[in-house]
Amino acid sequence: MSKPSVLALEDGRIFHGFAFGADAVAEGEVVFSTSMTGYQEMCTDPSYHGQILCLTYPIVGNYGVSPRYEQSSRPWISGLIVRQHSERPSHYDSAGTLDEYLREHGIPGLFGVDTRALSRHIRSHGSRRGIIVPGSDGSDAGELVARARLVRLPGERFGVGEVSAGRRYTIEPDGSKRARVVVIDCGLKSNILRSLAARPVETIVVPYSATAEEVLALEPDGVVTSPGPGDPESAETAIRTVRGVVERDIPFFGICLGNQILGLAVGATTSKLKFGHRGGNHPVKELETGRVYITSQNHSYQVNSESVPEDEGWHVSHVNVNDGSVEGLVHETKPAFSVQYHPEGSPGPEENGYLFDRFVRMVEQHVRRDA
Repeated sequence: MSKPSVLALEDGRIFHGFAFGADAVAEGEVVFSTSMTGYQEMCTDPSYHGQILCLTYPIVGNYGVSPRYEQSSRPWISGLIVRQHSERPSHYDSAGTLDEYLREHGIPGLFGVDTRALSRHIRSHGSRRGIIVPGSDGSDAGELVARARLVRLPGERFGVGEVSAGRRYTIEPDGSKRARVVVIDCGLKSNILRSLAARPVETIVVPYSATAEEVLALEPDGVVTSPGPGDPESAETAIRTVRGVVERDIPFFGICLGNQILGLAVGATTSKLKFGHRGGNHPVKELETGRVYITSQNHSYQVNSESVPEDEGWHVSHVNVNDGSVEGLVHETKPAFSVQYHPEGSPGPEENGYLFDRFVRMVEQHVRRDA
């Protein structure tokens, strides 16, 4: 029988449930995602580093876990909160249960919680510092809340430096190679590499600490900046590197954190959203065409629209239909653009993969221009 466990928030709220996964305490920023599937992809998304993830879909773990769904070398969440987890998953590809997976990686879980009530609380009051304590019945609420108030938020630590692979490596395309792309790893997801490998480009991955000179020495035909965790202003080296790349008119594509880094590199500012965007169903409008796309998202920060330097040719290209926040940037003449969402999905819709095609066309034009 599962033992009692609680989630304590910094504002004094206590949510009761039962423990699964590792028998350990979890500390982090409590956030929620509305994705209905893809729990393993979310667990292994480096952008969740330092966060306790609450899933609003009521049944989690029903198709088990499998190495093929991993988005990085390990799960990065601090803890997982679900309404109900499946002890007997059913799927041809399943290699184990979610409970076993969390225990293997030392991550505690909490089930039996009204996850939608918790999500509504976060929507009303913003993302909260929190702590999961297995074995507690909540009788020591005062002590638990005091501990929760001491939790460090992702924006108070340099998460990019903790999740980046810290080394250089190369991914060859599945077919012929027509260009070379450098990816700056700020918290890279595997499906970004798969998306690039499906197109005719050689991909060289470099750590977040790579300077503009080191990137340019690789003679790239294009540069991508990956998603990643935390406050974009802390990624100072990547900001300088992107500035150097864009100034030299090398094709550039920023994804999620890469969108914020591009904004900061060209003189815009960023700020933290009240509770962030996380899920596979966020509607985004492309301003040039008026078309709305359903997107996968996972971020806490935004580029401030009023700070985008339009007098220098930069414009907001996409906006979030729900709250009007910036979802993309583009330049009038430079071969550079970015989006705040995840065109690679995992989890989420795959309809935005065309953005990789758009980037590769820019890269090939750059190659022909320099030929």
